[in-house]
Amino acid sequence: MTVGEAILPAIASDTADPFERLVQEHQQMVLRVAYRLLGRLEDAQDAAQEVFLRLLRHRHRVGPDLKAWLYRVTVNVCNDYHRRRKVVVQMEAREQRLDLDPAPNPERVLALEERKRLVMEGLTKLPERERAAIVLRDIEGLSTAEVAAILGVEEVTVRSQASSGRLKLAKYVRSRV
Repeated sequence: MTVGEAILPAIASDTADPFERLVQEHQQMVLRVAYRLLGRLEDAQDAAQEVFLRLLRHRHRVGPDLKAWLYRVTVNVCNDYHRRRKVVVQMEAREQRLDLDPAPNPERVLALEERKRLVMEGLTKLPERERAAIVLRDIEGLSTAEVAAILGVEEVTVRSQASSGRLKLAKYVRSRV
């Protein structure tokens, strides 16, 4: 039994507590994906809020795999946002450091931060499908089958979109280094 199967019936009865638990369990995942697709924390927070509003409004449409539904809706909300607005890329200073060295080399830290900024900026330049495939497959670590189900395409299409997106992203980063 999935989390969705266990909690969604309680949400349908308009009990706020199960919905709050559901939001708490999945908000980091939704926010993380939205941030990676949109590039700005404020926009990602707005998108995450919209995702959970849609969950509340369309709770009767959610299938047995709540997580896949949330990924799909998050990607769709972010794609809608891209169609409506031009994205301004802004990296958050509070982002976790990947370097485990307690006294990191300043040049190395700057180079890593610049590379992260370029990758995030490059992601915003990709077409929606390629961006979604890379974020879900490469960054979120979902399987090709899971990404295909979320995006509603064949696995071969996900592999093609991810490959094409990786090449474009690498070219973008190399051209700015």
